[in-house]
Amino acid sequence: MNNELYINRELSWLEFNKRVLDEGENKNNPLMERIKFLSIFCSNFDEFFNVRVGSLRDMVNAGYVKEDPSGLNPKHQLKAISIKAQELSSELYRLYRSEIIPELEKNNIHFLSSKDLTEDDKKYLYKYFNEMVFPVLTPHAVDCSRPFPHLQDKTLNLGVFLKKDEPEAEKFFATVQIPSILPRMIFLPAKNKIYRIFLLEDLISMYIKDLFLGHSIISVNPYRIIRNADLTIEEEEAEDLLREIENSIKQRKWGQAVKLEVTNGAEDDLCSYLTEELDIHQRDVYYQNGPINLTFLMGLYNLPGFDDLKDSKFTPVNKEVFKGRNIFSVIKEQDILLHHPYDSFHPVLDFIDQAAKDPKVLAIKQTLYRVSGNSPVIKSLINAAENGKQVTVLVELKARFDEEKNIIWARRLEKAGCHVIYGLVGLKTHSKITLILRKEGNSIKRYVHLATGNYNDITAKLYTDIGMFTSNERFGQDASKIFNMLSGYSEIENLEKIIIAPMFFRNTVESLIEKEIEHAEKGRKAEIIIKVNSLVDPRIIDLLYKASQKGVKIYLIVRGVCSLKPGIPDVSDNIKVKSIVGRFLEHSRIFWFSNNGDEKFFLSSADLMTRNLDRRVEIFFPVLEKDLKKELWEILQGNIKDNVKGKIMLPDGTYTKDPGGNEKFSIQDYFMEKVKRGSK
Repeated sequence: MNNELYINRELSWLEFNKRVLDEGENKNNPLMERIKFLSIFCSNFDEFFNVRVGSLRDMVNAGYVKEDPSGLNPKHQLKAISIKAQELSSELYRLYRSEIIPELEKNNIHFLSSKDLTEDDKKYLYKYFNEMVFPVLTPHAVDCSRPFPHLQDKTLNLGVFLKKDEPEAEKFFATVQIPSILPRMIFLPAKNKIYRIFLLEDLISMYIKDLFLGHSIISVNPYRIIRNADLTIEEEEAEDLLREIENSIKQRKWGQAVKLEVTNGAEDDLCSYLTEELDIHQRDVYYQNGPINLTFLMGLYNLPGFDDLKDSKFTPVNKEVFKGRNIFSVIKEQDILLHHPYDSFHPVLDFIDQAAKDPKVLAIKQTLYRVSGNSPVIKSLINAAENGKQVTVLVELKARFDEEKNIIWARRLEKAGCHVIYGLVGLKTHSKITLILRKEGNSIKRYVHLATGNYNDITAKLYTDIGMFTSNERFGQDASKIFNMLSGYSEIENLEKIIIAPMFFRNTVESLIEKEIEHAEKGRKAEIIIKVNSLVDPRIIDLLYKASQKGVKIYLIVRGVCSLKPGIPDVSDNIKVKSIVGRFLEHSRIFWFSNNGDEKFFLSSADLMTRNLDRRVEIFFPVLEKDLKKELWEILQGNIKDNVKGKIMLPDGTYTKDPGGNEKFSIQDYFMEKVKRGSK
C-alpha cells in the first residue's frame, strides 16, 4: 500500500470542520447564521475529541502501533491532530473577537466585562447571584484530606488559587463547577432595545470570595475538560444489552481527559497543576482567546427581533400527489421520491400514523436509529400497538450519544405492547426502512418506505435526505426477509432489489465499479457519480483509483471525510471531489453508474466507510422508475454545478472554492426557489 495515496481520516475530518468554520467567516451569510456555524463548529469539535481522539488515546495506552493507510500510527495521528486543531481553535477565536463581536455590537448586542458594569448593573447582578446562583454552587477544596474531584465531561469550571487570611499561609487550590442548570448568558435590564449580556462564569468570578470566607483569592480562571467518551460494549457477554448500555453511558462522563481548555490569561501555575492532576499532555491544552465553549452562542439565534440577520424562512411543501388522498392509494399507483427538506416529511409521518389507525393494516415493522425528543413516529407506533396491530420495532441502542434517549423510547414501546428488538450482536443497525402489511381483498399488500436519513421529524427540516415509497412486491418481499433476519435467525438469501450490508453491499458496489472499468476497457462510455457523507474504505478507494487509471470519469460529492486524493497524475487524474457545506446538512447518499447508457441509480443509508460496509446493517436499493431517476439526476447535476457553497478538493487534502461557471449557482437555493415557485 502506497501511503502517499491516502489522507488520514482524522485530518480529513478537521478539514471538514474548517469548512464549517469558513461558513462562520463567510460575510455573505447573515450574522446569526454565521454565529450558528461557529456554534456547530464547537459542538463538532467536542464530539471529535470525545470519540476520535478518545479512541486514539485508548490505542496509544494499549500499545497499538499499527499504521493507518496514510502511514500514521495512533501516536503520530494525535500529534498531527493537535497541530491542526490548535490552528483551527486560534482561527475560531480570532473570528469571534475581530468579526463577530463587532458585528453584534453594531446590531445592539453587547457582551460586557466587569469593567463595563454600572453601579446599577452590579446591584442587579449581586441580587441575581445571591438569589439564583450562590445556593447551587459547591466549591471543592483540594488538600491532603480532599483529593482532586473527578470532573464530568464538558463541564465548565473555575480554578481558584487562594490562601488563608493569616501570615505566611500557603496557597492551595479549589475548583467550582459552573452550574449547567442555569443559563450561561445573563441578560441585564435592557436600555433602548440594547441587549447587554454578562456571562455566568464572570458573575461567579466577581463574587467568588463569598464562597471562601476567611481566605484571600489569588487568582480565578475558567477551565474545561473533554473526556474520552468512546464506549466499548462486550455484547457477547452482556446478558441484558439495555442495562449494559445504561452503565456505559454513566462511564462516559468519567473517561480519561483528552483535552483541557483554559483562557489566554490563565496562570502557568493553573495549567501545570491541571495537566498533572488530569494526566494530560501539554499539547492537549488549548488556550482560548475568549469565553470557553462558544456553543452558547446558539442561544443568540432565538432572540426576538433579529429575523433580518437570519436566512429567510423556508417551509417544506407536501407533494401535490398526496393532497387530500389516502396515502396507501397514492403509493399503490406509483413509486414516490421525497427530497427532504424541500419535500415535507409529513407524508412519512402520515404513512405510519394512517397505518396505526387503518383497520386494514395488520402489521408495522420499522427500524429506528435516531428519533426526535418528542417523536410523532413513536406516538404512532404506540397507538398502532394499542389498536391491536402487530408492531415490531428495531431500536438501535448503540446510536452514539442517542443511547439514553433510545433506551427510554424502547421501554415505552415495550410497555405499549410493541415487539422491540435491539439488532444483531456486533452490528449496529443503521438502515432506514419501514414495512406495512395491509389486508386488501383476499391478499396482503406490502407498502415500503426506504430512506437515506433517520425517522426524525426535526432533522428532516435541517438535513438533505431522500426517501422512497413503493408498493412494488419485490421490494416488499425483500423487506419482509430483512425484518425476519433482524428479529430472528433467518438467513438472508435471494433478495431481488434491496441490497443489505454487511452481507452484500460491499460486493455489489465493487462489482458496479468493476463493470464501469470493463466498459472503459472496451471503449464504451464509463462514468460514476457518488454522493456520500464520507469516503474512507481503502478497498473502495483503490478500486476507484483503478477505474480512474482505466479511463472511467468519476465525480465524488463527499461532504465530510474523504481519504481519497483526486488529481494525482497517472493515479486519479479522472477523479474530482467536491464538498458542499451550506444551510442544510448534506446527508443523502446517491450512487449513479452510466453502465454504457443503461444508467443505474441507487440510494443508500450507508457511507463508504469500512464500518458501514462490514460492521453495520445498511440498505442499498435501486430507483427504477424513469421519473424518479430524473429527480435524482437533477440533484446530482445541481451538486456538481454548485459554485457558491461547493468546494473542490486538491490533491493535498485541502479545499478551494469551486471556480466553475460565470453564473453563481447554489443547489440548496435552487431547490428552495423551486418550492417557492410551486414547481417542486
